[in-house]
Amino acid sequence: MSTVAQADRVPLHELQPHIDAAWARQRAHVMAHSPFYRALWQGAVPPCSLRDLAELPLSDKSQLRLSQAAHPPFGDYLAAPRTLVNRLHRTSGTTGQAMNLALSARDARITQEVGGRCQRAAGLGPQDTVVHCLNYQMWMGGLTDHLTLEEAGATVVPFGVGSTELLVRTILEVGVTAISCTPSYPAVLERVIAQKFPGLLPRDLGLRLGLFGGEPGVDDPAFRARMTETWGLQPRNSNYGVSDVFCNFASECEHDTHLHFMAADVLHAELIDPDSGAPKALEAGESGELVLTHLARDCQPLVRFRTGDIIRVAATTPCTCGRTGFRFSVVGRSDDMVVVRGLNMFPTMVAAVLNSFAELSGEYRIRLASPPPYDTLPVEAELAKGVPETGELAARVAGGELAMRVAGEIKARLGASASVTLLPAGSLPRTEGKTRRVIREGQ
Repeated sequence: MSTVAQADRVPLHELQPHIDAAWARQRAHVMAHSPFYRALWQGAVPPCSLRDLAELPLSDKSQLRLSQAAHPPFGDYLAAPRTLVNRLHRTSGTTGQAMNLALSARDARITQEVGGRCQRAAGLGPQDTVVHCLNYQMWMGGLTDHLTLEEAGATVVPFGVGSTELLVRTILEVGVTAISCTPSYPAVLERVIAQKFPGLLPRDLGLRLGLFGGEPGVDDPAFRARMTETWGLQPRNSNYGVSDVFCNFASECEHDTHLHFMAADVLHAELIDPDSGAPKALEAGESGELVLTHLARDCQPLVRFRTGDIIRVAATTPCTCGRTGFRFSVVGRSDDMVVVRGLNMFPTMVAAVLNSFAELSGEYRIRLASPPPYDTLPVEAELAKGVPETGELAARVAGGELAMRVAGEIKARLGASASVTLLPAGSLPRTEGKTRRVIREGQ
């Protein structure tokens, strides 16, 4: 067996014998079958204990891209015969060249089991009919996440993206109780409901659960409050993953909005300083870049893989829900980080400030027109729908008072100077897939 039944509820000390045995097998597999890691390690032998894993060099996405370019389609980190490849996915390419992902039947099954743990923790179960609104076209978030929803026992409607009017009718006709989508997608639905279904409100759809993933934003209290007020549902961050590693290995539960690490039996987590690469203790209060190592992977095993995600560890003790994995929040991505006069700024931090203004819609972009360094943070913020075009508020907007207030709040809360440009309501595009918040023009 590659996984442990209900591993998310087993204390780490009880899992340790399984983890040690899994690493022994995976270590031998990678040494024997991965030319990529043999070259990276330059003859060094991986340590027998995961406690000593920091002796090995880190690997990252740029190295995998070069590997796939030199050895298409899967790179020389493919550690299995092509005949063992059971499924091909492709990453979204949000942060660069899209990557081909190879899964064996065992890889796919483990992925489904771990993702099912996450969806169950978020509250999904056999009592639910869930409509899945992510792109099925090669992206792992489509088919693979669909299978994790099935693993939780729910009835799954494989809807995908587009045809939003049909989606609204389907939710009403079928009695859908949950939706799986990106955090930005409800705004698309709201617009279509307002335009095409007069008199219908989002909460009239009867959804009780929103299962979100694929992009940041769910952790913002203002987003959660808005989802509950507008839709009448419980928003859950149910789907955190790294496509090259696992599509979904962490989610929140009904007791704690922090993400719970759900894959300790098949995935080893480390924390490093994102600048120096030095190891950091994975303990409450610490923050750093998440580094992951497969403990059971046939096709494209990764060892000490830098995810680019900066996390903050909230707790390492068991949760009230009974799950034992460490709990954490994602601060942002290292490639989305903007350094303003020595201060690290992440889009989620800016979003939290903008969402505190009722005059703003919450949609924004950080548009970088030149290379660093940056003295100010350039923010484009959209006005809320219904903000009057005439009257006192319109005069304040036209006179720049609101922009100055927003810039002042960013300075007060984040410490960075900002130049704020206000845009008319509806001027920033709403997307069915991932939304890019940081736009680096000409870079």
